[in-house]
Amino acid sequence: MSAFIQQLPALIGVVIGALGSYLAVVRGDRARFRQEQTARWEERRLGVYSDYALSLKKTITVTYRVASDLGIDPHPDLLALDDAEPLLAEANTGRDPAWEALIMLGSREVVEQGRAWALTVVEMERFVRGRREDPQAWQALLARQRAAREDYYTAVRDDLGLPPGHSGRWSFPAANPVPPQR
Repeated sequence: MSAFIQQLPALIGVVIGALGSYLAVVRGDRARFRQEQTARWEERRLGVYSDYALSLKKTITVTYRVASDLGIDPHPDLLALDDAEPLLAEANTGRDPAWEALIMLGSREVVEQGRAWALTVVEMERFVRGRREDPQAWQALLARQRAAREDYYTAVRDDLGLPPGHSGRWSFPAANPVPPQR
């Protein structure tokens, strides 16, 4: 029995070491699982945020083109309202599932900013459907839409822990620059 007692501390050390190793592995696996799960949800949210933005941009692009046909926007691809109706209907149909996904996975701030942006886009659609030919009102509406888009993207970046990004605003050179005189 004395040989057993002499080896008991070593045996206890082995058991404690094995238990410690097991606990460390389990704890590491749990932490890794949580990190992977968080990364998957962030990736999924980014996809939902992008899909929603693209669904709004479809309507925005069509309204730019119709406004150009009305003579109040410089978009190069004119589109008559009658020809735009099916495109607007398709864009609206695509926006509904994107909105539902946004509500389900988005943070409160992102959903609020997404709603505000969508309301501005709906105003743009109503503006061109009403065949309004008021360039100043259109430009004011565009400024509000751009600000709402910027607020949405800021909320998305904050939610995903991303650094601040570009505003997305840029200017185009004149469509028909005057050639230099010789």
